[in-house]
Amino acid sequence: MSEALRKPWLSLQRQREATSFGLWVFLATEAMFFAAAILAYGFYRTLFPGPFVAAARESAIGYGTANTAILLTSSLFMAAGAEAARAGLRRMALRCLLLTILLGAAFLVVKGFEYAKDIGEGLMPGPFFRLDVPRAQFFWSFYWVATGVHAVHLAVGMVATGTLLLQAWWRSRSLASPAFEAVALYWHFVDAVWVLLFALIYLPGRS
Repeated sequence: MSEALRKPWLSLQRQREATSFGLWVFLATEAMFFAAAILAYGFYRTLFPGPFVAAARESAIGYGTANTAILLTSSLFMAAGAEAARAGLRRMALRCLLLTILLGAAFLVVKGFEYAKDIGEGLMPGPFFRLDVPRAQFFWSFYWVATGVHAVHLAVGMVATGTLLLQAWWRSRSLASPAFEAVALYWHFVDAVWVLLFALIYLPGRS
């Protein structure tokens, strides 16, 4: 336990509580950013419901569904890894963290194929935008900004998870460290944001 305790904390419990509180404050600021983007989406969708539905039908739901399954599975392994670390199960924790990173990489690869498809089909807002639907570019502007920012957040989560993996492998960080729970919480937040984006981007007009 003493190896996990860092200054200025006098107890691991207080350190864990402070880490959790600090991360929740950080996630609140992140949630406000995504909330602003979603509010803008809702505002313009209310103004232009038809174009938004028509634009959403052009989204690659196959890629979106595959990535949703990938991220939900990654959350399962991340949760298992954090619990394994807390229980002192080093080998299981390492394996779960590695699988989480690999699934995150798989998500980015799938997203890369999806972006290539979207660009090839002229769905990048600008002078060469293919859809002849007024205001459809509003939807696709949201798509590119929201999914791009989400991908950056996921990459940050992969770096943080990889750092923990290496530290646990080298035994330079105790498995009792609250950092494992903090990174897991961040990862779950990124996954929850994706589930919301999936509902807004891929599902309209498909019922």
